[in-house]
Formats: sequence, structure tokens, C-alpha cells
Amino acid sequence: MADNKSPRPAVEETIIIGSGPAGWTAGLYTARANLNPLLITGNDYGGQVSITYEVENYPGFPEALSGPELVEKMKEQAEKFGLTVEYDHVTEIVIDQHPFVVRTASGKEYKAKSLILCTGARPRYLGVPGEKELTGKGVSYCATCDGFFFRGKELVVVGGGDSAVEEALFLTKFATKVRILHRRDELRASKILRDRAFANEKIEFVWNTVVTAINGGEGASVTGVITKNTITGEVGELKTDGVFVYIGHLPNNDLYHSKLHMDEDGHLITDKKMRTNVAGIFAAGEIQDKVFKQVATSVGQGCAAAMQTEKFLADLDAEGYHGAGVDVREFQEFCSFTPQRAERELVVA
Repeated sequence: MADNKSPRPAVEETIIIGSGPAGWTAGLYTARANLNPLLITGNDYGGQVSITYEVENYPGFPEALSGPELVEKMKEQAEKFGLTVEYDHVTEIVIDQHPFVVRTASGKEYKAKSLILCTGARPRYLGVPGEKELTGKGVSYCATCDGFFFRGKELVVVGGGDSAVEEALFLTKFATKVRILHRRDELRASKILRDRAFANEKIEFVWNTVVTAINGGEGASVTGVITKNTITGEVGELKTDGVFVYIGHLPNNDLYHSKLHMDEDGHLITDKKMRTNVAGIFAAGEIQDKVFKQVATSVGQGCAAAMQTEKFLADLDAEGYHGAGVDVREFQEFCSFTPQRAERELVVA
């Protein structure tokens, strides 16, 4: 249900899909531009930051705050300026006509002159025997969500980046020992997190090692992992009460296959102004960002996408566009007048 009870227009100026930092920022900026934006949250409310225990590196908050707290502050600020929030999940976008069509799990259908796609990413799975069966029974992808249940236990964290080390540090609040298993002999995490991990007596490192299976038995909880040394090939077993997996993320791109240009990893391809290959469709955050993947960069990208959306819609109005239900090729041809179209610097997949 939408927070704003006022009737929605027959054709939205813009619809934002996704409720992470990029989405809320796009909502804030388009609302302040009087575009009366609609944001559809998706099933993963708040995005990945909502399952982050502490956010210490977002400017303006010298005292750390939790991910959920930051999400709620962003939402509150955007709503203050007129963003309407719909707690629903988008199941389809139709972009071969204009206005674009957005359909949701609740059976609603919206039309929009522009879209801002902020669907983010999801955890990458190990894909080993036992992982799926034991998810929720000792296998987790969110230390903030599940760490409390492992008080007094020994745990394994798989990964070597910022997320893996940050969550390992958090788990030491509950566990007696946390082993970080990494396929290389050096962490990819930032120096400040590496230093904290090396200094923590509860953390132990197992280098050049991958998990090939997770043990637990049918109906049981995790009892251990089968490991393999990436250099020697030696196979071993580690007893553990839980496995937390942080080996990267996959973009949430199910809506865009065969519709928008994506790179080999499935991220939407945008130019420097957050424009996709279809005029009027913009993307921000981890659905298109495979490099930085930080709250601060997602916020900046959401801001840029919103500003370009405002400019795009202003260009349409200035040129007197009144199309309704036109073929997208006709719409693209009409949009060729815009400076945005002429400047387009997309790398075509």
C-alpha cells in the first residue's frame, strides 16, 4: 500500500524501482523537482545496506549508525518532499512502447514517461552440496540478521573482501572463534578492516582455501565444511556451527533480459549520466555499478539519475511531446532531438 493516499496520475512522470540508497536518493531529488515520483520498494526493502550492522563511512554521520536506521532516514527525507512509496514487487516492465508499463506482484499496472532502475544486487552463492539444504540451519548470508543465534559457537566466514571481514568482526561479538576462509593468501578488504581483523584474537585465517561442501545431515544444522587448498589440492574438513558466505554479489537483472544492454556480468550498461540504451530509462546503484559498490557512490548515482530524468522530461515538454502508446522506435526517433541523445556515450554490449 502506498504511504501517500492521493490518487496517482494516469501516466507517472517517473517510477523508481528499488528501495536502496540509490532509489531513495532518486526519490528525494525527483520529489524536490516536483515530479511527483512513485517508488516501488521490491521484496528486498532497503537493499543490501539494510542488513549491514554498522555504517561508519557515510559522510555526515561521525557516529556509526545501523543500515536500517540509515534507510529509514533516507525514506523519511524523500517522503517529506513528496515521494510516494508503494510496498510492492515489480514483475515486468514493458519498454517496447511509450509510455513504459510497469506491472507488479499485486496485480497493479502503471504507465510512466521515465524509469529509474535501482534494483541492486544479491549475494552470490557458493553452489556447493549442502548449501541450499542448510540455508537457515547454519548457512547464512547476513551476520546482522543471524549472528545472535550463534552465541558461544565457532563459525566460518567465506570471503576476503570488505563485507566478509566486516561481518566476521561483527560475529566476534557472539562467537568464540571465527575462521575466515579465503581462496587467496591476501585479503581484498580495506586496510582499516584488515588491521581490525588481524588484531582480533577471535579471528583466525585459513588461506588459499575454498569450501567444496557443507555438512549437516538431513533435517540437522551445520556441523562442518569440506575444504580444498587452491595450491596443493589437499582436501580437509573443518568443524563449525555456522557458515556465513560473502563472495560477491549478482545484479538483480531479471526484469531486463533482452530489453536493455547488459555487460558480461549482467550489470546494466549506462553512460556517465546514468542513461541506459533506451531514452527515458536510467539506472543507478549496484545494478549498474560493478566497481565501487558503496552507499556513498550509490547515493551519488541516484542523484545523477534523478537530475538527468528531470532534464529528459523537461526536454520532452519543451518539444511538445504528447505521444501515448507509440512504438518505442518512434519514441526513440523523437528523442533524437535531445542533447542527451546526441551526447550518448554508451559502450554497447
